[in-house]
Amino acid sequence: MNHDRYDDEALRKILRQVRSIALVGASANPARPSWIVTKYLLERGYQVIPVNPGLAGGEILGRPVVARLADLPHPVDMVEIFRNSEAAGPLVDEALALDPLPAVIWMQLGVRNDEGAARAEARGVTVVMNRCPKIEYGRLSGEIGWTGVNSRILSAKRPKLAAKGFQKLTIEDR
Repeated sequence: MNHDRYDDEALRKILRQVRSIALVGASANPARPSWIVTKYLLERGYQVIPVNPGLAGGEILGRPVVARLADLPHPVDMVEIFRNSEAAGPLVDEALALDPLPAVIWMQLGVRNDEGAARAEARGVTVVMNRCPKIEYGRLSGEIGWTGVNSRILSAKRPKLAAKGFQKLTIEDR
């Protein structure tokens, strides 16, 4: 797979199908991007399990933190890697040791490990690298465009608003 560019429909499909996410490198600091992404994904209805050995046993945004992927309480649809590119390879191997396998391994902005991606894809796992699910969800839902940012998505359809909380857009029916 070409990891330099992703088709919008492929990303939309991933974000629609995934329901549970193990977020490796989660932070309890509200100023950190991983905390912001965790909060955003929780608000969009995803079940997020924070993974951080230094915070294991505690909570982030009301969600119990586990030390490593092997400690997940149940299978997940996606493993999101919020660590550097060098650490991503061994984390992909940890994800590939899970049973059942996650459907997706997603590496955050600036994180790319082609060897790990090849190992995952050889096992049938979809890999996304150097992308942020928060940014992609916002772009594909029209949320980013709603705030004046060019999302590269043109549509005459009225965006579908989320059912609860403050006004936010959703990727459903887009």
